[in-house]
Amino acid sequence: MQPVAHSIGVLLVDDHQTMLWGLSRLIDGEQPRMRVVGTASCCEDAVATSDDLAPDVIVLDLDLDGRCAIDILPRLLSNEVSRVVVLTAEREQRTIDLAVLHGARGVMRKDAPAQQVLEAIERVYKGELCVDAQTMGRVFSQLTSVKKPPKADPEAARLASLTQKEREIVRIVVAGSGASNKALAEKLFVTEHTLRNHLTSIYQKLGVTNRLELYIYAVKHQLDTAPAH
Repeated sequence: MQPVAHSIGVLLVDDHQTMLWGLSRLIDGEQPRMRVVGTASCCEDAVATSDDLAPDVIVLDLDLDGRCAIDILPRLLSNEVSRVVVLTAEREQRTIDLAVLHGARGVMRKDAPAQQVLEAIERVYKGELCVDAQTMGRVFSQLTSVKKPPKADPEAARLASLTQKEREIVRIVVAGSGASNKALAEKLFVTEHTLRNHLTSIYQKLGVTNRLELYIYAVKHQLDTAPAH
């Protein structure tokens, strides 16, 4: 493997001190190619240390004292410098998939050979993905699956199609349910002809055929109430 010009700064995050010690010895043994710049053993420390150091690569255990570290992945990656390699004993594929969906660039098992861990750190630092093909296939399927749009509410669409003027007319018609078109037109300051045109449009939009059906529909859908100001 070709040496890199920059010493890769690595932050180790694991709640087992023995694991931290072993990884530190392994990585620092690769100097000047890479070196440990910090360690953390819980989610809070991981976020704080990452904010302070902006390491090149974060080697992250997913189970930190019983808490799933996937929750903090967006924060760890928010500096746009750090990249994450998950080093885990987790066997639940859904959890691993979620880690990749949340931004992890590499996934390694804790029983992987030391050389593979070092290679994963370097590959991820260089911008490569270090994830097995099966995981990538599942993640790609999730990212590209077509989400079914929510079913349209026909009543909501009908109500939304009414203009403010038409809503005002519906309220007046309901309030004066026994009044003649002439009386309603006078109350609205329009001609009977204009009122009939408005009512025809309202009937078509709401799927009703006369003033009685309009009255029932309006009360059911609360069109008889004035809008709140």
